Amino acid sequence: MPTFFCFAFFRFAAAQELPVWNSELENKRPVDWLINPADGKAGIFQSSDGKDIILYNGLVERIFRIKPDVVCTSFINLSTGQQLLRAVKPEARLTLNGIPYNVGGLSGQKENAYLLPGWINSFKTSDCSFHYVKHSVEKIKPYLNWKTSMWTGNKNNATGRSITFYYSASLPALQGIEVAVHYSVYDGIPLISKWVTLQNNSGNDLIVDQVVNEILAVVEEESAVEGNTAQMAIPSGIYVENNFAFNNAMRYKLSDQATHWKRDTLYTSQVNYRFQTPCLLEVHPKINVGVKLGKSECFESIRTYELMQDGHDRERNGLAIRKMYRTIAPWTTSNPIFMHLVSKDDTEVRVAIDQCAETGYEALILSFGSHCNMEDTSAANLTKWKKLAAYAHRKNILIGSYSLFSSRKISEEDDVIDPKTGKRGGAFFGNAPCMGSKWGLAYLEKLKLFMQYTGFNIFENDGPYPGDVCASTTHPGHLGLQDSQWKQIELQKSLYHWCNENGIYVNAPDWYFLDGTNKIALGYREVNFSLPRDQQMILNRQNIYDASWNETPSMVWGFVPLTKYQGGGADAVLEPLSEHLEDYKQLMVQYYGAGVQACYRGPRLYDTEKTKLMVQSVIRWYKKHREILNSDVIHLRRADGRDWDGIMHVNPSLPEKGLVMLFNPLHESIVREIRLPIYYTGKHNIIKIRENDDAAKSYTVSREFSVLVKVTIPANGYTRLILE
Repeated sequence: MPTFFCFAFFRFAAAQELPVWNSELENKRPVDWLINPADGKAGIFQSSDGKDIILYNGLVERIFRIKPDVVCTSFINLSTGQQLLRAVKPEARLTLNGIPYNVGGLSGQKENAYLLPGWINSFKTSDCSFHYVKHSVEKIKPYLNWKTSMWTGNKNNATGRSITFYYSASLPALQGIEVAVHYSVYDGIPLISKWVTLQNNSGNDLIVDQVVNEILAVVEEESAVEGNTAQMAIPSGIYVENNFAFNNAMRYKLSDQATHWKRDTLYTSQVNYRFQTPCLLEVHPKINVGVKLGKSECFESIRTYELMQDGHDRERNGLAIRKMYRTIAPWTTSNPIFMHLVSKDDTEVRVAIDQCAETGYEALILSFGSHCNMEDTSAANLTKWKKLAAYAHRKNILIGSYSLFSSRKISEEDDVIDPKTGKRGGAFFGNAPCMGSKWGLAYLEKLKLFMQYTGFNIFENDGPYPGDVCASTTHPGHLGLQDSQWKQIELQKSLYHWCNENGIYVNAPDWYFLDGTNKIALGYREVNFSLPRDQQMILNRQNIYDASWNETPSMVWGFVPLTKYQGGGADAVLEPLSEHLEDYKQLMVQYYGAGVQACYRGPRLYDTEKTKLMVQSVIRWYKKHREILNSDVIHLRRADGRDWDGIMHVNPSLPEKGLVMLFNPLHESIVREIRLPIYYTGKHNIIKIRENDDAAKSYTVSREFSVLVKVTIPANGYTRLILE
């Protein structure tokens, strides 16, 4: 991260008096926070004897002993009563100038399978190098000062309370190095975040080799006599996410580069014969940070988010994760209706803007292959696109463009250098520029200049930095191999922070959500869009179904090739649109019915008046039900081409509690009795259901929180149900 003010307050913040913990809170029964707002606000308390600090919000509780040093002694999921912690560990671990140092922690625990409160008083200050000095408490501050003028489901920043524990060291080698460990506990969700900041006031340069910002000895998920750490199940009561995730997997679990479940050799009573149980959580980049911290500079670690989960149900756990994104990254709920234009000249841009305005679309993105080049910052190019942006804005249309960073060659001087060969190559995409090269730094500045000057509202960044290391020692953006990954990802994040804070919407096919991006591809094979349309429809619905377990509808985009894309014949595309009107409508309905924006890629949205009317009708329907269509998805049946498939949106806070989309891939009409899960609508006694535009019927909700609905789905068509 760039240097911050992060320790300007270290020398001036006084230890704060906190409200005394009320033990009656321990007996308060948590509500189901997924359907009812939690009663309790986040609070930070101190024990009556002043030895402990408690983070609490009615759903999660985390307790720290602060005398004689800070150590986490309890971490409870209040919805289940599960104690996650089995042993004490340091609060963090820093490797500075090649030497590891612990931050906080206590020693003396002999049994590591469980932790009894009565043991804690006998624990001693550990051999850590950084010891607790004081703490301060404040309201949660927004991580990004984001803004938007687009339709957004949640424009509120997360609320709650934050505490910072300050540490210093007496060792001569560590004089002037000040450390702070930060925690935030959020209102209404069983979530705690943690990060570490480091200030170098030593008067000398400092190499920050690594920062382990979380160390938790968590209870194991299973007891297996044999098996290694990679084979055994990790603890399921806690979901961990951090903002150090990339590699174009388009799924967080595969993109995460910093969450590590390790073995704990101090846990000698574990069942596993070789002490391989994965029950020690450490969060840190896989590759060392390797950053040189100059005098008075500040380093901020990655941020860890720890979400309590109360079972093994995939749907419920996914709903919790989706709620987390809406809370900590509200910008991901922005969801403008956009077209992907393939243009050859300015006239086509104006025509597309006109068509967007006439059909109810809200944004136009110049797609790959278009004539917009954001790297061209010549006066003529900037002036041209500023005029086109102004034309779009006069019609209330947002406008933006595509730009490719990675997977291309720039020059011997600017490309990533493979540490194995000392030559270009070895990158994630084979060849790629280094973000820290002269070209890479100039690329970032050109993009900012282009967007700022023209007034573009959207940035589609293909091939964002995917984690390449670079062995160059001449690139101005990093010193060498050791800091190349950290420096490059910080440069990439800085661009997204800038966009986010300037109201510029970002599509990027990588997991930078927690640093400002808005949308990612839902996951698809691009060559499948060369297949016949009837196959595309089923594959698209499979992709939507599979992508919506952990992501909200607004977080993903799909794809509709209006014109030829990567091959395929006439049966793969929709142009001429008027000749494939039913297929065009079906593709629109299945995406908009899922709340998912697709890249409608081509030169136009309509070609005849009839086509225009169809597009307008779908967009009107989508806008009418926009709130519920952007709400969470409950999975009913995955598309297989053999029978009906469908999804259901739910939101207990809306008048429309649910909206069901049912599809029939068969060539004949079908009648089915479908059991709808009603629990997450919040209607647990009686619910009214309308099929398409028919009158509503009342249904009694069963004790299993479901209703049985008889529906007719037309051949190769769909049926919609509204739940009220």
